[in-house]
Amino acid sequence: MAMIGAGEFSRGTFVGRVWRPDVQGPAVVVLRDGKLCDITSRDIPTMRDLLEKDDPAAAARAAPCEALGPLDAVLEASVESTGDFSRLHLLAPSDLQAVKACGVTFARSMIERVIEEKAAGDPALAEKMRTRVTAIIGDSLRDLKAGSEAAAKVKAALIEEGVWSQYLEVGIGPDAEVFTKAPVLAAVGWGASVGLHPISRWNNPEPEVVLAVDSAGRVKGATLGNDVNLRDVEGRSALLLGKAKDNNASAAIGPFIRLFDETYSIEDVRKADLDLLIEGEDGFVLKGRSTMREISRDPLDLVSQTIGRHHQYPDGFMLFMGTLFAPVEDRDAPGQGFTHRMGDRVTISNAELGALVNTVRLSTECPPWTFGVAALMRNLVSRGLL
Repeated sequence: MAMIGAGEFSRGTFVGRVWRPDVQGPAVVVLRDGKLCDITSRDIPTMRDLLEKDDPAAAARAAPCEALGPLDAVLEASVESTGDFSRLHLLAPSDLQAVKACGVTFARSMIERVIEEKAAGDPALAEKMRTRVTAIIGDSLRDLKAGSEAAAKVKAALIEEGVWSQYLEVGIGPDAEVFTKAPVLAAVGWGASVGLHPISRWNNPEPEVVLAVDSAGRVKGATLGNDVNLRDVEGRSALLLGKAKDNNASAAIGPFIRLFDETYSIEDVRKADLDLLIEGEDGFVLKGRSTMREISRDPLDLVSQTIGRHHQYPDGFMLFMGTLFAPVEDRDAPGQGFTHRMGDRVTISNAELGALVNTVRLSTECPPWTFGVAALMRNLVSRGLL
């Protein structure tokens, strides 16, 4: 598996989490001069506590630390090591935060969601539906501001054409789709296996920028995520969203949270470009690129639709912001489009955030999730951190 060079993190403040076998528990780390340094303390026992500070970047830079070793060595030990409590390895950088996600936030992938619905999750029908739906919708969704008067006019026209969809409702209507992607502590990190439910035959990665938000709704930084998607399951019924989205190892986040500081801000998130690389054991290669400039809702609008008087998150939350990617390139039979094969290596990268690399497995074959909130609390107490 390709490694991330430590040089990619030479500018900015990057924090994350690792599993420490010597304490049989997680540690909060910061990158300093290419080395991972443990800053866990009674003041910062969890990533949640670091992000609750008014200036977490300053706190991370000033915190006393214990050097754990060079980043490259930890990366090498992190390849598909989730569940191996004997090795120092990267974890998802979030801990007590809720893991939320917004869907249908880009016009191009919005159309693919409509196609999934019209094809009832059958990839064999997707190409036929793609031709019809694209002919009707065309470029009407491009540069359209969700919830605007222009969006309402497009909605009326598409209803008249008979192609209105629940996906278009959340894509261009006033209310964003916000759902829970994974339980607290269930996300996996860099190098881990990502899981597909074994009932799925039509699926794909969803490369996304993920915001780290505190309990007051303040965005403190950003990272990368793979919102693993089962197109056939959700396509059969939107009521199967939970089954399509929330399975063992189905949410990957990492490698680190880049904290907002003098080098990085929400403006950088708004103009971020994402690259996707899928490399199959069969020699298949798929590349793609997307930009946050094409998102239909501003990142801070998505945050405000997630948290407020209507919903609180006392430990903050991680927010997947949706994807532009919905790969349609044929992998097997003509007209069948793309779907994963076991062993696919997925790399999601951004110049400012690094690269998130994971290997695709069945969720039933990924290491089971066993270290939950109760285990974390007991571990922190045993270490004198609470």
